[in-house]
Amino acid sequence: MADLPEKLKYNKDYSWVEEKDGIASVGVIGPAAEKVKEFVFIDLPQQGSKIKKGDNYVSLEAVKWSGHLSSPVSGEIVEVNQALFDEPSEINRNPYSSWIMKVKLSNPEELDELISAKEAAEWAEKKL
Repeated sequence: MADLPEKLKYNKDYSWVEEKDGIASVGVIGPAAEKVKEFVFIDLPQQGSKIKKGDNYVSLEAVKWSGHLSSPVSGEIVEVNQALFDEPSEINRNPYSSWIMKVKLSNPEELDELISAKEAAEWAEKKL
C-alpha cells in the first residue's frame, strides 16, 4: 500500500489537500505521480479565477498519459505554482511539496467530505 502523508486530506481523483487558515494547497498524490513516471507538460489554472469542487483544475501530460484532475474544493485561486510550468516533473520528484494551486476556501465544509490517507492509499492501490 502506498505511503501517503497523514496530515493531508485526499479526493478520489488523485489530489491531496492541505488547509491552513482558510487556504487550501492542492497537488497530485505520490502514487499517481509515480505511475506516470514523468510529467512533461502542465496547464496551470488561472490565478484569481473561481473554482468549484469537481471542476477540472489542471491538465497534465506525461509521455504515455494525459488528463485532467478535478478540484477537491471550491473557492478563489489565490496562487498557482508557476515553477511547475517550466519543470512539471517536479511533481514526480516531490509530489507533496509541489502544490499546483492555493485556494481561498468558499465552502470549508467540503474538507469534511475528503478522505483520509489510509482510505486514499487503499483507493489508489485499486485504481492504479
